[in-house]
This record gives sequence, structure tokens and C-alpha cells, in this order.
Amino acid sequence: MLVPSLFKETFMDDFFGDLFPTQLSFGREQYSQNLLHSDVLEFEDKYQLEIEIPGYRKEDIQAELKDGYLTINASHQEDSEEKDKKGKYIRKERYYGQCRRSYFVGKQITQDDIHAKFENGILKLEIPKKKDSPEIEEKKYISIEG
Repeated sequence: MLVPSLFKETFMDDFFGDLFPTQLSFGREQYSQNLLHSDVLEFEDKYQLEIEIPGYRKEDIQAELKDGYLTINASHQEDSEEKDKKGKYIRKERYYGQCRRSYFVGKQITQDDIHAKFENGILKLEIPKKKDSPEIEEKKYISIEG
């Protein structure tokens, strides 16, 4: 089909199928390599967000709250090289990766409200439930000349 699906990156991915794979593929399901998979648990007083970030260290992860959106950014780079006795490269590998995802948590949430913990490749964030206080719109009158 020539219409791009939600899980593929470009029109050309759909057109050529798996001829040039850029994503992980398990049967008909495809998963992006740069997507942060997450689970959201709801409790009476809070939400718990669990985000899988395997292969990253705590130092590689940043969480930012701006305009009601919580953005998680993880970036990692790794260099590895092995040489033989004469100093010629037998193998040299580099890995640079970055993942980013945003979640709307509401404008009434502040960074002090959110508690985060990273353990065994899973970032857990606790976000309290806050009631939306409806903004009372101030009446503005327009003067009418006559």
C-alpha cells in the first residue's frame, strides 16, 4: 500500500517493504529502534510512568519539564577498538544513539512535584495528581459610544 503507516518512518519504507530495513521487525509488527517504550500506572493520588531505556546510564538521561510537557532525552556514545600486536585494527566500533519522547503532564505540575529513579534500565517517574483549577475568566466590557 502506498499510504504511510503510523509505525514506519517514511513513505519509501512502505513502498519498498523490508528491502532496506531501518526498524526492528517481528513478523508483521515493527518497532522503532529510537522509541522509548513506556507504561503508565494510575494510583489514587499519583501516576507512575515507567520508561524502558536499556543500555543507557543515569548520566545519559535528562528529564525536562516545560509548558506542561515532560520530555525525556537519552543520548549515548561509545567507542571500542581492538588492535593486534602490530597496531593494525582488527575491529573498531562506534555507537551513537539518542532517544527522545514527550508526555503531557499538565501545566499545574512543577519539577519539584516529580520524583524520578533510574534502575536496571528502567526510568520510574512519580507524578502527583492535581486537580485542574478552572481559570475564572475576567469579564471585559467594551465601551459603547453613542
